[in-house]
Amino acid sequence: MSRRKITIVGAGNVGAFAAARASAEELGDLVLVDVVEGMPQGKALDLAETAPLLSFDAKIVGANDYDATADSDVVVITAGLPRKPGMSRDDLLAKNESIMKSVVEQIAPRSPNSVLIIVSNPLDAMCAVAKQVSGFPKQRVVGMAGVLDTARFRAFVSMELGVSVEDIAALVLGGHGDTMVPLPKYCTVGGIPLEMLITPERLEAIVERTRKAGGEIVALLKTGSAFFSPAASAIEMVKAILKDKKRILPCAAYLEGEYGYDGIYLGVPVLLGAGGVEKILELELTDQQKAELDNSAAAVKELIAKLTL
Repeated sequence: MSRRKITIVGAGNVGAFAAARASAEELGDLVLVDVVEGMPQGKALDLAETAPLLSFDAKIVGANDYDATADSDVVVITAGLPRKPGMSRDDLLAKNESIMKSVVEQIAPRSPNSVLIIVSNPLDAMCAVAKQVSGFPKQRVVGMAGVLDTARFRAFVSMELGVSVEDIAALVLGGHGDTMVPLPKYCTVGGIPLEMLITPERLEAIVERTRKAGGEIVALLKTGSAFFSPAASAIEMVKAILKDKKRILPCAAYLEGEYGYDGIYLGVPVLLGAGGVEKILELELTDQQKAELDNSAAAVKELIAKLTL
């Protein structure tokens, strides 16, 4: 029986660490693609040389073209430019829309049955580009955002309470940015509602830190952005799909009426399995939470309106 096949587009920090995670967990054979000559080949070879140490047998190849990606089961797209000083949000949107289009135009015909996991920013808008260009059904184009945002929320709760992250369940909805909507009422610690264990003031501080977590890391690094946590989040999704785990995870999914929104990608809880987004779960929200989600959806719509699709 042949192994499953995973393509990771973009061999920068996020892509390389995602490849390391996927190979170490033996999720399948890997193809690492990047436009920079020699870089994906070098990183693939370096990673292959860890196999005897980490005891995995996945085949790993690097490439500058897309022929090696044919018949992939899952494609993780991390390619894109980070925002730089002097660059507006619109500049980033236009440049990364162009990159996303060119990537998906190469990927879709070679792997017509794959599930696309989008990591590139602005994430919700890039999902819309990938869906339009690929022509794939909405279930097979999904964005990595809520998994990361929820992991950050869980990490901050763990730091605050001094308890294991394994016992913390949480949920963050909305667009991937400052308008995201953490839902403390759906957060539990060992089954105990979080609101019973922490003061409202500290809880609000954690919510605010979660919203700005990406920026906090950018400010500290000064020359880059987060990569360990986004990569690990993407591989969590790859694992759910390839192993058909039926995980309930918050992901950027295409909405057609759910939560009152139509025709946009937005972070919501989904059932993630072999078919990609197999179900969208609708939660009861308070008036304030719905207002916050409306605000987040409006920000995503604003971005999508600026696309050239």
